[in-house]
Amino acid sequence: MSIPGWQPPVLKIAAGGGFAVRHAWCIGRNYAEHAREMGADPERQPPVFFSKPAAALVQSPEIHYPPLTGELHHEVELVAFLGAGGRDLSSKQAQDCIRAFAVGCDLTRRDVQARAKAGGQPWALAKGFDQSGPVGELVLSEDWQPGVGQVIELAVNGETRQHARLDGMIWPLPELIARLSREVTLHPGDAIFTGTPAGVGPLVIGDAVLARIEGLPELAFSITA
Repeated sequence: MSIPGWQPPVLKIAAGGGFAVRHAWCIGRNYAEHAREMGADPERQPPVFFSKPAAALVQSPEIHYPPLTGELHHEVELVAFLGAGGRDLSSKQAQDCIRAFAVGCDLTRRDVQARAKAGGQPWALAKGFDQSGPVGELVLSEDWQPGVGQVIELAVNGETRQHARLDGMIWPLPELIARLSREVTLHPGDAIFTGTPAGVGPLVIGDAVLARIEGLPELAFSITA
């Protein structure tokens, strides 16, 4: 008897075609104000990395409210997708690895995360549940690059919750990828969530979410039962 093999999710590129995701890496507390609202020191410290399974990344107009939580939070982020990889990369090499960008939302079961932290336990399931990484359509790196002053924001039911600029990152993207490559070998197909600005907050069933970064396709989804 044969067992069907797993197939990586393929995300839509705005210009046409698809991008097969291998794995998703994420960084916590990469904006100073968000670090403060989470009770952390915003001074420039080594970045904190965690991961999501590739299957968590979805392009869907409906995101199901996850089980075993009463506190689902939104975190809008710039997501970079790698077309090449390596180990111990320089910032220049890291920049050259980026193939595409998109708006993403790192959904978090905040109460699950808080209980795990309080008990000294890992909080992988607070971040890596089903549909926990919705993303918009991808734009190729030759067509868009993050720059100074570009706005990143998220609204829920038309009310702005998060609003900042991409240059507010503590760790700029090439340096962030280079640091990650000292920890793990990066590969084509890896996605990197680059951190969220201040203003994270709860989502409930029926909420409509709109996330945007200047120059990229908007990410829109609703929370369903």
